[in-house]
Amino acid sequence: MRTGRTAAAVAVVAAVGLSAGCGGGADTPPDAAKGSGGAAQSRTAEPLAAFGVPAAWDAGHGWDQTLPWVPVNAPQPVAVVPGAAAVAVMDVGAGYTVQVRAAADGKARWTSADWRPPVPLPSADKHEVVPRVLAVEQDGQKFVVLAGHGLTGKDELHEGTEVVRLALYPADAKGQGVKPVREIDVPLKADPGEVRVQAGGGRLIVAHGGPGAYPTRASAVDLVTGTVTPYDAPASLLPQCKDSPACRAAVMAVGPAGPLVDLAGGFGVPGRWFSDSVRPDGVPSKAGPHTGWNGWVYGVAGGKALVQWDKDEKAAPGTLPTWSVHDMASGRVLARMSCGYEEGHSGSGRGYRNHEVVASPAGRFLAAGPVAFDLERGQGVCLKGDGNTKAIAVRSVRDDGTAYGLVEGDAADGRVGARLDLTSATGNAEVLGAGVEVPYHPDLGGAALFVERDRNENLRVSVRQGK
Repeated sequence: MRTGRTAAAVAVVAAVGLSAGCGGGADTPPDAAKGSGGAAQSRTAEPLAAFGVPAAWDAGHGWDQTLPWVPVNAPQPVAVVPGAAAVAVMDVGAGYTVQVRAAADGKARWTSADWRPPVPLPSADKHEVVPRVLAVEQDGQKFVVLAGHGLTGKDELHEGTEVVRLALYPADAKGQGVKPVREIDVPLKADPGEVRVQAGGGRLIVAHGGPGAYPTRASAVDLVTGTVTPYDAPASLLPQCKDSPACRAAVMAVGPAGPLVDLAGGFGVPGRWFSDSVRPDGVPSKAGPHTGWNGWVYGVAGGKALVQWDKDEKAAPGTLPTWSVHDMASGRVLARMSCGYEEGHSGSGRGYRNHEVVASPAGRFLAAGPVAFDLERGQGVCLKGDGNTKAIAVRSVRDDGTAYGLVEGDAADGRVGARLDLTSATGNAEVLGAGVEVPYHPDLGGAALFVERDRNENLRVSVRQGK
Protein backbone atom coordinates (compact mmCIF):
# COMPACT_ATOMS: atom_id res chain seq x y z
CA MET A 1 0.00 0.00 0.00
CA ARG A 2 1.29 3.46 -0.84
CA THR A 3 2.25 5.50 2.21
CA GLY A 4 0.85 8.94 2.98
CA ARG A 5 4.34 10.36 2.40
CA THR A 6 4.34 9.03 -1.14
CA ALA A 7 0.86 10.31 -1.91
CA ALA A 8 1.83 13.78 -0.68
CA ALA A 9 4.97 13.71 -2.78
CA VAL A 10 2.96 12.83 -5.89
CA ALA A 11 0.87 15.93 -5.26
CA VAL A 12 4.10 17.94 -5.31
CA VAL A 13 4.75 16.76 -8.89
CA ALA A 14 1.46 18.21 -10.03
CA ALA A 15 2.12 21.43 -8.12
CA VAL A 16 5.50 21.92 -9.78
CA GLY A 17 4.06 21.24 -13.22
CA LEU A 18 1.01 23.46 -12.82
CA SER A 19 3.09 26.38 -11.57
CA ALA A 20 5.67 26.04 -14.33
CA GLY A 21 5.33 28.76 -16.91
CA CYS A 22 2.17 30.33 -15.45
CA GLY A 23 2.29 34.12 -15.55
CA GLY A 24 5.79 33.99 -17.01
CA GLY A 25 6.97 31.25 -14.64
CA ALA A 26 7.08 33.37 -11.48
CA ASP A 27 4.72 31.24 -9.38
CA THR A 28 6.19 29.10 -6.64
CA PRO A 29 4.86 25.71 -5.53
CA PRO A 30 3.83 25.10 -1.93
CA ASP A 31 6.56 25.13 0.73
CA ALA A 32 6.27 21.37 1.04
CA ALA A 33 7.75 21.06 -2.43
CA LYS A 34 11.02 22.68 -1.41
CA GLY A 35 12.28 19.91 0.82
CA SER A 36 13.14 17.35 -1.83
CA GLY A 37 15.09 19.77 -4.02
CA GLY A 38 17.10 20.98 -1.03
CA ALA A 39 17.87 17.40 -0.14
CA ALA A 40 19.22 16.84 -3.63
CA GLN A 41 21.72 19.66 -3.16
CA SER A 42 22.94 18.69 0.33
CA ARG A 43 22.04 15.01 0.39
CA THR A 44 23.29 12.93 3.27
CA ALA A 45 24.06 9.26 2.80
CA GLU A 46 21.03 6.98 3.06
CA PRO A 47 21.33 3.66 4.88
CA LEU A 48 21.84 0.92 2.30
CA ALA A 49 18.64 -0.90 1.37
CA ALA A 50 18.73 -4.66 1.86
CA PHE A 51 18.10 -6.54 -1.36
CA GLY A 52 19.72 -9.34 -3.30
CA VAL A 53 22.19 -8.62 -6.10
CA PRO A 54 23.89 -10.99 -8.59
CA ALA A 55 27.18 -12.55 -7.48
CA ALA A 56 29.34 -10.02 -9.36
CA TRP A 57 28.41 -7.22 -6.92
CA ASP A 58 28.57 -6.56 -3.19
CA ALA A 59 25.12 -5.94 -1.66
CA GLY A 60 26.74 -4.11 1.27
CA HIS A 61 28.87 -1.65 -0.70
CA GLY A 62 27.31 1.22 -2.65
CA TRP A 63 24.72 3.96 -2.27
CA ASP A 64 20.98 4.56 -2.55
CA GLN A 65 18.68 7.46 -3.37
CA THR A 66 14.96 7.15 -2.63
CA LEU A 67 12.54 9.21 -4.73
CA PRO A 68 9.10 8.93 -3.06
CA TRP A 69 7.56 11.56 -5.35
CA VAL A 70 7.80 9.49 -8.56
CA PRO A 71 4.32 8.23 -9.58
CA VAL A 72 3.89 4.65 -10.76
CA ASN A 73 4.15 4.47 -14.59
CA ALA A 74 6.13 7.73 -14.78
CA PRO A 75 9.35 7.77 -16.83
CA GLN A 76 12.40 6.56 -14.89
CA PRO A 77 14.05 9.75 -13.52
CA VAL A 78 17.55 8.36 -14.02
CA ALA A 79 20.06 8.06 -16.86
CA VAL A 80 23.60 6.72 -17.19
CA VAL A 81 26.16 9.19 -18.53
CA PRO A 82 28.02 7.46 -21.42
CA GLY A 83 31.60 6.51 -20.57
CA ALA A 84 31.66 8.50 -17.35
CA ALA A 85 30.81 5.94 -14.62
CA ALA A 86 28.19 8.41 -13.42
CA VAL A 87 24.42 8.49 -12.94
CA ALA A 88 22.11 11.46 -13.55
CA VAL A 89 19.16 11.49 -11.13
CA MET A 90 16.21 13.89 -11.38
CA ASP A 91 14.58 15.17 -8.19
CA VAL A 92 11.80 17.65 -7.47
CA GLY A 93 11.67 20.77 -5.30
CA ALA A 94 10.73 24.32 -6.26
CA GLY A 95 11.26 22.95 -9.73
CA TYR A 96 12.99 19.88 -11.12
CA THR A 97 16.69 19.40 -10.50
CA VAL A 98 19.14 16.96 -12.02
CA GLN A 99 22.20 15.79 -10.18
CA VAL A 100 25.08 13.77 -11.62
CA ARG A 101 26.57 11.41 -9.03
CA ALA A 102 29.73 9.32 -9.30
CA ALA A 103 28.95 5.62 -9.47
CA ALA A 104 31.94 4.79 -7.28
CA ASP A 105 30.88 6.65 -4.12
CA GLY A 106 27.67 8.55 -4.89
CA LYS A 107 29.32 11.95 -4.50
CA ALA A 108 27.68 14.75 -6.48
CA ARG A 109 29.74 15.98 -9.43
CA TRP A 110 27.22 18.73 -10.09
CA THR A 111 23.64 19.75 -9.37
CA SER A 112 21.42 21.88 -11.59
CA ALA A 113 19.37 24.90 -10.63
CA ASP A 114 15.62 24.34 -10.37
CA TRP A 115 14.09 23.94 -13.83
CA ARG A 116 10.44 24.33 -14.70
CA PRO A 117 8.94 22.50 -17.67
CA PRO A 118 6.06 23.88 -19.74
CA VAL A 119 2.57 23.97 -18.21
CA PRO A 120 1.10 20.45 -18.39
CA LEU A 121 -1.79 19.83 -20.75
CA PRO A 122 -5.13 19.96 -18.89
CA SER A 123 -5.80 16.29 -19.64
CA ALA A 124 -2.44 15.02 -18.35
CA ASP A 125 -2.36 12.58 -15.44
CA LYS A 126 0.20 12.90 -12.65
CA HIS A 127 2.57 10.35 -14.16
CA GLU A 128 2.39 12.11 -17.55
CA VAL A 129 3.63 15.49 -16.28
CA VAL A 130 6.97 14.11 -15.05
CA PRO A 131 9.81 15.22 -17.38
CA ARG A 132 12.18 12.71 -18.91
CA VAL A 133 15.90 12.67 -18.23
CA LEU A 134 18.39 11.39 -20.82
CA ALA A 135 22.15 11.29 -21.19
CA VAL A 136 23.14 11.71 -24.84
CA GLU A 137 26.44 11.79 -26.69
CA GLN A 138 26.50 13.61 -30.03
CA ASP A 139 29.59 14.31 -32.12
CA GLY A 140 31.86 13.73 -29.13
CA GLN A 141 29.90 16.03 -26.82
CA LYS A 142 27.93 14.63 -23.88
CA PHE A 143 24.75 16.18 -22.54
CA VAL A 144 22.26 15.53 -19.79
CA VAL A 145 18.82 16.47 -21.09
CA LEU A 146 15.54 17.19 -19.32
CA ALA A 147 12.46 17.01 -21.54
CA GLY A 148 9.01 18.28 -20.55
CA HIS A 149 5.77 18.27 -22.58
CA GLY A 150 3.19 21.03 -22.20
CA LEU A 151 2.16 24.58 -23.08
CA THR A 152 4.41 27.60 -23.21
CA GLY A 153 3.19 31.20 -23.27
CA LYS A 154 -0.17 30.30 -21.73
CA ASP A 155 -1.79 33.02 -19.65
CA GLU A 156 -5.11 34.80 -19.21
CA LEU A 157 -4.96 36.16 -22.76
CA HIS A 158 -3.22 33.36 -24.63
CA GLU A 159 -3.93 29.68 -25.14
CA GLY A 160 -0.22 28.94 -25.37
CA THR A 161 1.84 26.82 -27.77
CA GLU A 162 2.27 23.09 -27.28
CA VAL A 163 5.91 22.02 -27.18
CA VAL A 164 8.41 19.59 -25.78
CA ARG A 165 11.00 21.77 -24.07
CA LEU A 166 14.54 20.40 -23.84
CA ALA A 167 16.99 21.70 -21.24
CA LEU A 168 20.60 20.80 -22.10
CA TYR A 169 23.37 20.55 -19.52
CA PRO A 170 27.02 19.65 -20.19
CA ALA A 171 27.56 16.18 -18.75
CA ASP A 172 30.92 17.31 -17.33
CA ALA A 173 29.58 20.40 -15.55
CA LYS A 174 30.72 21.21 -12.00
CA GLY A 175 29.28 22.83 -8.91
CA GLN A 176 25.81 23.80 -7.69
CA GLY A 177 23.00 25.66 -9.43
CA VAL A 178 24.12 24.68 -12.94
CA LYS A 179 21.88 26.24 -15.58
CA PRO A 180 21.12 24.84 -19.04
CA VAL A 181 23.54 25.82 -21.78
CA ARG A 182 20.59 25.75 -24.16
CA GLU A 183 16.82 25.32 -24.08
CA ILE A 184 15.05 24.11 -27.23
CA ASP A 185 11.31 24.11 -27.87
CA VAL A 186 10.04 21.44 -30.26
CA PRO A 187 6.48 22.27 -31.44
CA LEU A 188 3.99 19.42 -31.79
CA LYS A 189 0.41 18.27 -31.21
CA ALA A 190 0.13 15.13 -29.10
CA ASP A 191 -1.96 13.60 -26.35
CA PRO A 192 -0.35 13.25 -22.92
CA GLY A 193 1.67 10.08 -22.68
CA GLU A 194 2.09 9.81 -26.47
CA VAL A 195 5.43 11.57 -26.72
CA ARG A 196 8.73 9.69 -26.86
CA VAL A 197 12.14 11.31 -26.49
CA GLN A 198 14.99 8.99 -27.50
CA ALA A 199 18.41 8.92 -29.14
CA GLY A 200 19.07 5.37 -30.32
CA GLY A 201 20.48 6.52 -33.66
CA GLY A 202 22.87 9.12 -32.28
CA ARG A 203 20.61 12.15 -32.69
CA LEU A 204 17.90 13.00 -30.18
CA ILE A 205 14.38 12.75 -31.59
CA VAL A 206 11.02 13.83 -30.21
CA ALA A 207 8.44 11.38 -31.58
CA HIS A 208 4.67 11.76 -31.37
CA GLY A 209 1.44 11.04 -33.21
CA GLY A 210 0.26 7.86 -31.52
CA PRO A 211 0.88 5.39 -28.70
CA GLY A 212 3.67 2.87 -28.43
CA ALA A 213 7.43 3.08 -28.51
CA TYR A 214 7.60 4.45 -32.07
CA PRO A 215 4.84 6.95 -32.97
CA THR A 216 4.33 8.07 -36.55
CA ARG A 217 5.89 11.55 -36.58
CA ALA A 218 9.17 12.84 -35.25
CA SER A 219 11.49 15.83 -35.05
CA ALA A 220 15.25 15.43 -34.92
CA VAL A 221 17.16 17.79 -32.64
CA ASP A 222 20.81 18.70 -33.13
CA LEU A 223 21.94 19.28 -29.56
CA VAL A 224 25.12 21.06 -30.65
CA THR A 225 23.49 23.67 -32.91
CA GLY A 226 19.92 23.64 -31.58
CA THR A 227 18.49 22.95 -35.06
CA VAL A 228 15.13 21.14 -35.13
CA THR A 229 14.24 19.12 -38.25
CA PRO A 230 10.61 17.92 -38.39
CA TYR A 231 9.54 14.73 -40.18
CA ASP A 232 5.78 15.18 -40.24
CA ALA A 233 5.14 13.01 -43.31
CA PRO A 234 7.55 10.07 -43.02
CA ALA A 235 5.71 8.08 -45.72
CA SER A 236 6.90 10.62 -48.28
CA LEU A 237 10.57 10.17 -47.39
CA LEU A 238 11.09 6.77 -49.07
CA PRO A 239 10.08 6.42 -52.74
CA GLN A 240 9.40 2.72 -52.15
CA CYS A 241 6.39 3.70 -50.05
CA LYS A 242 4.37 4.30 -53.22
CA ASP A 243 4.78 0.59 -54.06
CA SER A 244 3.69 -0.63 -50.62
CA PRO A 245 -0.04 -1.16 -49.97
CA ALA A 246 -1.42 0.81 -47.03
CA CYS A 247 1.99 2.37 -46.41
CA ARG A 248 2.26 3.34 -42.75
CA ALA A 249 5.62 4.91 -42.03
CA ALA A 250 7.47 6.03 -38.93
CA VAL A 251 10.86 7.59 -38.23
CA MET A 252 12.52 5.07 -35.91
CA ALA A 253 15.73 6.98 -35.25
CA VAL A 254 17.95 9.67 -36.75
CA GLY A 255 21.71 9.49 -37.21
CA PRO A 256 24.37 11.55 -39.01
CA ALA A 257 23.28 9.94 -42.33
CA GLY A 258 19.62 10.89 -41.84
CA PRO A 259 16.39 9.32 -40.59
CA LEU A 260 15.75 5.58 -40.47
CA VAL A 261 12.21 5.19 -41.87
CA ASP A 262 10.20 2.02 -41.27
CA LEU A 263 7.22 1.14 -43.47
CA ALA A 264 6.15 -1.93 -41.44
CA GLY A 265 7.23 -3.77 -44.57
CA GLY A 266 10.50 -2.34 -45.84
CA PHE A 267 12.77 0.25 -44.26
CA GLY A 268 15.79 2.39 -45.00
CA VAL A 269 17.58 5.74 -44.87
CA PRO A 270 16.35 8.01 -47.70
CA GLY A 271 18.97 8.56 -50.40
CA ARG A 272 21.31 6.01 -48.78
CA TRP A 273 19.89 2.49 -48.79
CA PHE A 274 16.68 0.47 -48.71
CA SER A 275 16.04 -2.84 -46.97
CA ASP A 276 15.58 -4.89 -50.15
CA SER A 277 19.26 -4.34 -51.00
CA VAL A 278 20.52 -5.43 -47.57
CA ARG A 279 18.41 -8.55 -47.02
CA PRO A 280 20.29 -11.47 -45.46
CA ASP A 281 20.80 -14.40 -47.85
CA GLY A 282 17.72 -16.58 -48.18
CA VAL A 283 15.24 -13.97 -46.97
CA PRO A 284 12.41 -13.37 -49.49
CA SER A 285 12.09 -9.91 -51.02
CA LYS A 286 8.37 -9.74 -50.37
CA ALA A 287 6.26 -11.60 -47.85
CA GLY A 288 2.98 -11.42 -46.02
CA PRO A 289 -0.69 -11.35 -47.04
CA HIS A 290 -0.26 -8.24 -49.17
CA THR A 291 3.14 -9.24 -50.60
CA GLY A 292 4.60 -5.94 -49.49
CA TRP A 293 8.28 -5.27 -48.95
CA ASN A 294 9.72 -7.66 -46.39
CA GLY A 295 11.42 -6.61 -43.17
CA TRP A 296 10.54 -4.23 -40.34
CA VAL A 297 12.59 -2.47 -37.71
CA TYR A 298 11.95 -3.70 -34.20
CA GLY A 299 14.06 -1.00 -32.58
CA VAL A 300 17.34 0.89 -32.55
CA ALA A 301 20.14 1.19 -30.00
CA GLY A 302 23.67 2.51 -30.36
CA GLY A 303 23.25 3.33 -34.05
CA LYS A 304 22.25 -0.26 -34.88
CA ALA A 305 18.83 -1.47 -36.04
CA LEU A 306 17.28 -4.76 -34.93
CA VAL A 307 15.15 -6.18 -37.74
CA GLN A 308 12.61 -9.01 -38.07
CA TRP A 309 12.04 -10.59 -41.50
CA ASP A 310 8.92 -12.57 -42.36
CA LYS A 311 9.39 -16.07 -43.73
CA ASP A 312 8.10 -17.02 -47.17
CA GLU A 313 4.46 -18.12 -47.04
CA LYS A 314 5.46 -21.19 -49.07
CA ALA A 315 8.33 -22.09 -46.74
CA ALA A 316 8.50 -25.60 -45.35
CA PRO A 317 6.79 -26.25 -42.01
CA GLY A 318 9.06 -25.40 -39.11
CA THR A 319 10.90 -22.65 -40.99
CA LEU A 320 11.74 -19.88 -38.53
CA PRO A 321 11.75 -16.11 -39.09
CA THR A 322 15.08 -14.39 -39.55
CA TRP A 323 16.35 -11.69 -37.19
CA SER A 324 19.29 -9.47 -38.07
CA VAL A 325 21.20 -6.42 -36.87
CA HIS A 326 22.16 -3.66 -39.32
CA ASP A 327 24.47 -0.69 -39.21
CA MET A 328 22.11 2.26 -39.44
CA ALA A 329 24.33 4.44 -41.62
CA SER A 330 24.98 1.85 -44.35
CA GLY A 331 22.39 -0.88 -43.85
CA ARG A 332 25.18 -3.46 -43.69
CA VAL A 333 24.24 -6.74 -41.97
CA LEU A 334 26.27 -7.14 -38.78
CA ALA A 335 24.71 -10.40 -37.57
CA ARG A 336 21.76 -12.69 -38.27
CA MET A 337 20.03 -15.78 -36.95
CA SER A 338 16.82 -17.80 -37.18
CA CYS A 339 14.62 -17.50 -34.08
CA GLY A 340 11.01 -18.51 -33.52
CA TYR A 341 10.16 -15.36 -31.59
CA GLU A 342 7.72 -13.14 -33.52
CA GLU A 343 5.78 -9.94 -32.91
CA GLY A 344 3.08 -8.41 -35.06
CA HIS A 345 3.85 -5.18 -36.90
CA SER A 346 0.73 -4.14 -38.78
CA GLY A 347 -2.39 -2.14 -38.06
CA SER A 348 -2.84 0.51 -35.37
CA GLY A 349 -0.48 -1.30 -33.00
CA ARG A 350 2.59 -0.99 -35.22
CA GLY A 351 4.39 1.28 -32.74
CA TYR A 352 4.15 -1.12 -29.82
CA ARG A 353 7.02 -3.34 -28.76
CA ASN A 354 7.01 -5.96 -26.04
CA HIS A 355 10.67 -5.39 -25.22
CA GLU A 356 13.16 -2.54 -25.17
CA VAL A 357 16.25 -2.81 -27.36
CA VAL A 358 19.37 -2.66 -25.16
CA ALA A 359 23.07 -2.62 -26.02
CA SER A 360 26.26 -3.08 -24.07
CA PRO A 361 28.15 0.19 -23.43
CA ALA A 362 30.79 -0.44 -26.13
CA GLY A 363 28.15 -1.70 -28.58
CA ARG A 364 29.35 -5.27 -29.14
CA PHE A 365 26.17 -6.89 -27.78
CA LEU A 366 22.56 -6.02 -28.60
CA ALA A 367 19.33 -7.62 -27.41
CA ALA A 368 15.55 -7.24 -27.18
CA GLY A 369 13.65 -9.71 -25.05
CA PRO A 370 14.60 -13.25 -26.14
CA VAL A 371 16.57 -12.10 -29.20
CA ALA A 372 20.25 -11.37 -28.54
CA PHE A 373 23.40 -10.88 -30.65
CA ASP A 374 27.17 -10.85 -30.35
CA LEU A 375 28.05 -8.45 -33.17
CA GLU A 376 31.80 -9.08 -33.03
CA ARG A 377 31.25 -12.75 -33.85
CA GLY A 378 28.23 -12.07 -36.06
CA GLN A 379 26.13 -14.59 -34.16
CA GLY A 380 22.79 -14.58 -32.39
CA VAL A 381 21.36 -16.32 -29.34
CA CYS A 382 17.66 -17.25 -29.42
CA LEU A 383 16.21 -17.40 -25.90
CA LYS A 384 12.62 -18.07 -26.89
CA GLY A 385 12.50 -21.47 -25.21
CA ASP A 386 11.68 -24.84 -26.69
CA GLY A 387 8.53 -26.00 -24.93
CA ASN A 388 10.51 -27.23 -21.95
CA THR A 389 13.00 -24.43 -21.43
CA LYS A 390 11.27 -21.12 -20.66
CA ALA A 391 11.91 -17.93 -22.58
CA ILE A 392 14.19 -15.27 -21.09
CA ALA A 393 13.86 -11.55 -21.79
CA VAL A 394 17.21 -9.75 -21.68
CA ARG A 395 17.14 -6.49 -19.72
CA SER A 396 20.80 -5.39 -19.68
CA VAL A 397 24.21 -6.46 -21.03
CA ARG A 398 27.82 -5.93 -19.93
CA ASP A 399 30.70 -5.39 -22.32
CA ASP A 400 32.02 -8.90 -21.61
CA GLY A 401 28.75 -10.45 -22.85
CA THR A 402 27.29 -11.19 -19.43
CA ALA A 403 23.59 -10.37 -19.67
CA TYR A 404 20.77 -10.23 -17.14
CA GLY A 405 17.10 -10.81 -17.76
CA LEU A 406 13.80 -12.16 -16.50
CA VAL A 407 12.40 -15.63 -17.03
CA GLU A 408 9.05 -15.43 -18.77
CA GLY A 409 6.39 -17.72 -17.39
CA ASP A 410 3.98 -18.23 -14.53
CA ALA A 411 6.26 -17.79 -11.53
CA ALA A 412 4.39 -16.76 -8.38
CA ASP A 413 6.09 -13.36 -8.14
CA GLY A 414 6.64 -12.97 -11.87
CA ARG A 415 10.26 -11.92 -11.38
CA VAL A 416 12.70 -14.81 -11.69
CA GLY A 417 16.04 -13.39 -12.74
CA ALA A 418 18.65 -15.06 -14.92
CA ARG A 419 22.29 -14.51 -15.85
CA LEU A 420 23.42 -15.29 -19.40
CA ASP A 421 26.58 -15.51 -21.47
CA LEU A 422 25.95 -13.99 -24.91
CA THR A 423 29.33 -15.16 -26.20
CA SER A 424 28.01 -18.73 -26.13
CA ALA A 425 25.74 -20.38 -28.68
CA THR A 426 22.92 -21.08 -26.23
CA GLY A 427 23.29 -18.27 -23.68
CA ASN A 428 24.24 -20.68 -20.82
CA ALA A 429 21.38 -19.40 -18.66
CA GLU A 430 21.64 -19.60 -14.87
CA VAL A 431 18.74 -18.70 -12.59
CA LEU A 432 19.52 -16.03 -9.99
CA GLY A 433 18.59 -16.66 -6.37
CA ALA A 434 15.23 -15.75 -4.86
CA GLY A 435 14.93 -12.01 -4.26
CA VAL A 436 17.92 -11.13 -6.45
CA GLU A 437 17.25 -8.02 -8.54
CA VAL A 438 18.24 -7.68 -12.19
CA PRO A 439 20.49 -4.64 -12.81
CA TYR A 440 19.10 -1.73 -14.82
CA HIS A 441 22.65 -1.02 -16.04
CA PRO A 442 25.39 -3.55 -15.21
CA ASP A 443 28.55 -1.82 -16.42
CA LEU A 444 29.38 1.39 -14.53
CA GLY A 445 33.12 1.03 -14.15
CA GLY A 446 32.66 -2.15 -12.14
CA ALA A 447 29.47 -1.00 -10.42
CA ALA A 448 25.85 -1.76 -11.33
CA LEU A 449 22.71 0.39 -11.23
CA PHE A 450 19.43 -1.00 -9.89
CA VAL A 451 16.11 0.86 -10.16
CA GLU A 452 13.19 -0.71 -8.27
CA ARG A 453 10.27 0.15 -6.03
CA ASP A 454 10.58 -0.69 -2.37
CA ARG A 455 7.88 -2.28 -0.22
CA ASN A 456 6.23 1.16 0.22
CA GLU A 457 6.19 1.68 -3.57
CA ASN A 458 8.83 4.43 -3.33
CA LEU A 459 11.21 4.44 -6.28
CA ARG A 460 14.75 3.55 -5.21
CA VAL A 461 17.89 4.23 -7.25
CA SER A 462 20.74 2.01 -6.05
CA VAL A 463 24.33 1.49 -7.09
CA ARG A 464 26.29 -1.51 -5.85
CA GLN A 465 30.02 -1.96 -6.29
CA GLY A 466 31.70 -4.96 -7.90
CA LYS A 467 33.51 -7.52 -5.82
